[in-house]
Amino acid sequence: MTQAPNPDPTLALDLRSGLPDALRVLLAEYPRDQWDSDPGFDGLVRFWLDRHMMFRRILERLTAEAKARHAGVLDPQRHAHALGRLGSSFVGELHGHHSIEDAHYFPTLATKDARVARGFDLLDADHHALDTHLAGFVDRANAVLQAGDAGGDAVDRLIDGLAEFERFLDRHLIDEEELVVPVILKYGTDGLG
Repeated sequence: MTQAPNPDPTLALDLRSGLPDALRVLLAEYPRDQWDSDPGFDGLVRFWLDRHMMFRRILERLTAEAKARHAGVLDPQRHAHALGRLGSSFVGELHGHHSIEDAHYFPTLATKDARVARGFDLLDADHHALDTHLAGFVDRANAVLQAGDAGGDAVDRLIDGLAEFERFLDRHLIDEEELVVPVILKYGTDGLG
């Protein structure tokens, strides 16, 4: 897989703490705490945010179960079953979500307001960076599954990797929400259907 060039290396996912002010112009007009009272919130925006919440909850559950196994509270076989099922679903759903965004939503949304258009290139670059973290998750999860009952070190590496992945994914999701939602609330969903 090729890495999408980051439009500004100083804004790489692992370096930034939020969107630059130039990409937050619509967020100032449509602040997060007022989104759900906007008439345009229901439909695509609500669906999009629900998907993001699902990804966060899956990561929380994967982490909680790995920690429970580490603590000896969760049986290794039950953990392996849950990790395989939930981990596979997580990877597939996240890849699918990002593919649709990169191929359809981001190019369409980028045409709606030139002031924030470059932000969609940034989000696309994030997806490529997150692919590396997803591959690391798959490797660590497979190591746990292959270790069987004696997965101590592999489980520790999984826990550490999940914490790092969660940090990067959360940064991306927040930035994506703060760019995408205001664009949709201001310009509607034409062309996104």
